[in-house]
Amino acid sequence: MSQTRSVYRFNSAIVREPSTSVVNGLRADDRGGPTYEGVKAEHDAYIAAMRNAGVEVTILPPLEAFPDSVFVEDPALVFTGGAILLRPGTPTRIDETAEIAPTLREMFDTVLELPAPGQADGGDVMYTPKGVLVGLSARTDKPGAEALVCCIEQLGGKAEIAETPKGVLHFKTASSLLDDETVISTAALANAAVFKQFRQIIVPEGEEPAANVLRVNDIVMVSADYPRTIDKLERAGYKVVPLKTAEIEKIDAGLSCMSLRWYREGK
Repeated sequence: MSQTRSVYRFNSAIVREPSTSVVNGLRADDRGGPTYEGVKAEHDAYIAAMRNAGVEVTILPPLEAFPDSVFVEDPALVFTGGAILLRPGTPTRIDETAEIAPTLREMFDTVLELPAPGQADGGDVMYTPKGVLVGLSARTDKPGAEALVCCIEQLGGKAEIAETPKGVLHFKTASSLLDDETVISTAALANAAVFKQFRQIIVPEGEEPAANVLRVNDIVMVSADYPRTIDKLERAGYKVVPLKTAEIEKIDAGLSCMSLRWYREGK
């Protein structure tokens, strides 16, 4: 896992087309159901933004049996040096790992598997220049986090375990990396010990979902529904690409969870 380049430098990504069953996706809060057409439109715009940022995108077919399978980041992690098959913390999603495994084995020489009985979702994992942060949550338990740290070390990286605030679905629901020295987070996560080494930008009160941004090469993808956060990031000098997320947010999702991203050597 090379640290010779910024951890947000990518030239490859995997996404999965949403299925029509996406309308039945998991949700912690009932904010109304999404429409398939709405999710598809947001997903298409996301792929276009990724390609415009210089990333080659591999698009996997939809899985009707798995409503949440559009969120490919939860069942796996990818790095330049290999991939890790995870064990999602929701029973209905565990078999998504087997569905994405053949693609990862085709693309990576090394593919590790998170051992049972631990559970871990990719949404709880943040890549930083100082190492990988694995957040404990309702979807990532301590045995899973500890096993994941070991897997990351096997790939030549380093990782540490962090706490996710109560009531927050995933660690990256409330925080994201902006650059090598800066994170954006909600006020609830701002005092996390793991962020002491970073400069912090706090999302405005009432715009907490905007903490899930996605830095890809020279751009920062941000939900278009949070203008105060967008203004704050633009004033800080970031090149912001607003993307609609109103539909995917209805099923507890954000920008980072819709792709697996890495830098493929030799491209």
